[in-house]
Amino acid sequence: MSATARKTAPLPDDIRARKGGEPLVSLTAYTTPMAQMMDEHCDFVLVGDSVGMVLHGLPSTLGVTMEMMIMHGQAVARGLRQAMMVIDMPFGSYEESPQQAFRNAARLMAETGAGAVKLEGGTHMAETIAFLVARGIPVMAHVGLTPQSINTLGGYKVQGRDDAGAALMADAQAVTEAGAFAVVLEKVPANLADQITAEVDIPTIGIGASAGCDGQILVVDDMLGLFTAFKAKFVKRYAELGKEGEASIARYAREVRTRSFPGPEHIFADQAPGKG
Repeated sequence: MSATARKTAPLPDDIRARKGGEPLVSLTAYTTPMAQMMDEHCDFVLVGDSVGMVLHGLPSTLGVTMEMMIMHGQAVARGLRQAMMVIDMPFGSYEESPQQAFRNAARLMAETGAGAVKLEGGTHMAETIAFLVARGIPVMAHVGLTPQSINTLGGYKVQGRDDAGAALMADAQAVTEAGAFAVVLEKVPANLADQITAEVDIPTIGIGASAGCDGQILVVDDMLGLFTAFKAKFVKRYAELGKEGEASIARYAREVRTRSFPGPEHIFADQAPGKG
């Protein structure tokens, strides 16, 4: 293969094979332009149900629908050539039964071209994960803080502290045995995340977990400073595009009001006489 040949998107088995190797890189994306920017740099891109809060102004992820996920999944797919796309199953689309989960996962993959789905839950979702995997649906699991369960978890709190660590370890082992090809660990104490990473046979993807995880993921609007409603402790801001964007809009407004925009270079001159 030549050095200039285009890299093809990895498959779930390729992600699984990265266990213990070079850390996996992932970000969320909801739009085509954002997907295009991260395509070259990410191993997989997640179309997250966080889109409800980040782009639609919802108070949580609970109001996100299948139609929203499909629309944003299709947009992200148009911007990817090298990274694998994983798409979140929204709240209410998989919890009722494995059969319900299969119908909705198959629809998400068929209508977006996603390479895999992600769903939240550990031990209690193992049967569903196994059902999907047996029917050709690759699954990325998600344990620890599961945002779709904030009403029962009591908010966005760190999970797995003290005696709860054993239950979280059991969750990670259960989704591994069920056939998930990777598992997201969200807001898990670093020592526990390291223990899980050492004991399970699939890659762990940290978000507020540990640098020792097999990979990391962040919401791209968080790390670019575009989503400013709140900032989680685990988010590192690599840019402040929200502040820069607001300053640019303010400058535009001033220039419009003072008639300094549009300038001569932004307008079209009258047609010269005699020109056809």
